[in-house]
Amino acid sequence: MARIRKIEITNFRGIQSLTWIPALGINCLIGPGDSGKSTALDAIDLCLGARRNAQFSDADFFNLNVENAISISVTIGGLDDALKSIEAYGLFLRGFNAATGEVEDEPAKELETVLTLNLAVAGDLEPVWTMVSDRAKEQNVTRNLTWADRIRLSPTRIGAAPESNLGWRRGSVLNRLTDERADASAAMVQAARHARETFGDDAGAQLAETLRIVSETAKNLGIDVGDKVRALLDAHAATFSGGTISLHDGDGVPLRGLGIGSTRLLIAGLQRKASAQSSIVLVDELEHGLEPHRIIRFLGSLGAKEKDPPLQAFMTTHSPVALRELSGGQLFVLRETGGHHEAINVGTDADIQGTIRSFPDAFLASSVLICEGASEVGLIRGLDQHFSALEYTSLFARGVGLVDCTGGDSDRPFRRADAFRKLGYRVAVLRDDDKQPTATIEQAFKDAGGTVFTWRAGRALEDELFISLTDDSIASLLGYAIELHEEELIGEHIKSGSSGKKSYADVQGEYLFGGFSSQTREMLGAIARNKKNSWFKSVTKMEHIGRHIVGPEMTGEKLDAGLNSVLVDIFEWTDNA
Repeated sequence: MARIRKIEITNFRGIQSLTWIPALGINCLIGPGDSGKSTALDAIDLCLGARRNAQFSDADFFNLNVENAISISVTIGGLDDALKSIEAYGLFLRGFNAATGEVEDEPAKELETVLTLNLAVAGDLEPVWTMVSDRAKEQNVTRNLTWADRIRLSPTRIGAAPESNLGWRRGSVLNRLTDERADASAAMVQAARHARETFGDDAGAQLAETLRIVSETAKNLGIDVGDKVRALLDAHAATFSGGTISLHDGDGVPLRGLGIGSTRLLIAGLQRKASAQSSIVLVDELEHGLEPHRIIRFLGSLGAKEKDPPLQAFMTTHSPVALRELSGGQLFVLRETGGHHEAINVGTDADIQGTIRSFPDAFLASSVLICEGASEVGLIRGLDQHFSALEYTSLFARGVGLVDCTGGDSDRPFRRADAFRKLGYRVAVLRDDDKQPTATIEQAFKDAGGTVFTWRAGRALEDELFISLTDDSIASLLGYAIELHEEELIGEHIKSGSSGKKSYADVQGEYLFGGFSSQTREMLGAIARNKKNSWFKSVTKMEHIGRHIVGPEMTGEKLDAGLNSVLVDIFEWTDNA
C-alpha cells in the first residue's frame, strides 16, 4: 500500500519551510492555533490530489512574496509493481533511506524505491505538477503521473462537508471500495416513469458488494441506515451521470441528510474498507461534529490502535479526547523556529505518555507550567479565577497549560518539564522547597532555558500560606479546614501536631487576643501539609483558597512581600506566554 515517506513544503502560506518524515499510520498534528497544521494538510492534498487545476492567489505565498515560488514535494513509497515499472516511470524512480530520511536520485538495493511528486506555483499563479528526478532533468525530460495513477494515489479528505463521499462522484471513497460501476444512462429511458425506484432495482444488483460493505460498516459504527442501504438516483441532480447516484437508507432517504459526525464516521469506516485501493486519508479537526465516544470510534476506524496500520492518516486536532486515545508516536507538535517549521514527534517516553493521558490539554497550549502537586495547580487556578473576575486576561486565554506531577520524587517535575521543552514548549516548574531536587538536574533545566519558581527556603505551599497570610486570612483557612473536616478532627490534628501542648481553643484564643504567634503559624503549616491528614491537598480545595483568600490579599496589598513576589513572578511569566 502506498505511503508518504517524506513531505517538503516551501513558501506556502504560513510555512516558509517544512521537512517532515511522517509515521506509517496515524500522523496527528497538534500545537497552538495558526501554527500551520491545516496548511500542511492542504499542501499534501494539493500536491497529491486528483485535480487538473487549482486556484491560487498571492495570499498562498509566504508573506505574500510571489517572488519566492511555492514548492510542495511529496515522496511516495510502498509502490505497487505498476508504479515501479521501468517502462512507465523508470527515469523517475528514486531511493529512500528510512534511517536518514534522505532521498537518493538513484534507486539502490538497500533503499526503498520511491517516486517524488512536486507542485510548483510561481508568480503567474499557474500550478505545475511534475515528477522529480535529477537524471530526467539532465536529459531535459519532464512528465507527470498518469491520470489513472493520480487517482489511485489521491488521498481521501474527510472535511467539514464530507457528504460528497456518499455518492459515486469523482474521487469518492465509494469508487474505491470495489470495481463495480452502475450505468446511469440505462435508467434514463425510464426517468419519467418511476426513475428512482427502477434505477434502484438495477443499481442494487450492479453495486451489491459496495452496498453490502456500506451497510455492514454503518451497522458496526452504530449509524442507523435502516434495513439496508440502496443506490438511487439523486432527485436534486439536474442530469444523470455517475455523480447522480448516491446512497440512500432503507426508506429511500439520502444519506447526505445524516449529521456531520455520522457522515464523517461512516466515511472513515468506508475508507478503512477501501484501504487496499486508497491508503492515505486527510482529516482536518478530526473532532468536528463528533461526541467523545464517537471520536474514539472514529480513530479506531482509522486503525489508531492497530500494530500494522491499514491507513496512513494525516490529521489535526484540538481535542483532549483525541490526544488521550493516541500514543506519543502518533502525535507531532508543529513548531516554527527561526523561520522554519518542524513536526516534532512527541515520542513514547513513560513520563510524556503518562502526561498525555492525564493532562492532554497541556499539549494543546503554547506554554506549560509544571506544578509539583495538585495544591499548586489549585492555587494558580484559583488566583487566575480571582484576577479574571477583575477583568485581567486569564492565563488559559494566553495559552498556558497546567500539569500536576502528583508530588513524590522531587526530580519528576524536571523530567516532565524537559520532555515538553524538547518539543518546543515554553516551560516553567513550580516546586516546593521542603525537599530539594538533584541540583545538577535543576541547573541543567535552567541552562536549557527553563524557568523555576519555588516557595521560600525550606517551605512547602502550606508553610508559605500560614506563615505569610494575615491573621484574618489564617482564621479563614482554619474555618475552611473545619468546613471540610469538622472542628473535632481539626482539634485532634492540632493537639497531635503540638504534642498535646495546644488545643483548637488555644489557637482561637491567640487569634482573638493579639494574633497568631510565629510558632503557631509554623505548626499549622506543618499540620496542614501532613501527608496522612492533609487539609487542602487537592485542586478544588486549593482553588477555593486561591480565589477567596490569597487573591483578595494580593489585590488588597496585604500579602507578605516575599510570597507576593513569588506569585507576581509566576503571573508575569504566564502573561508573556
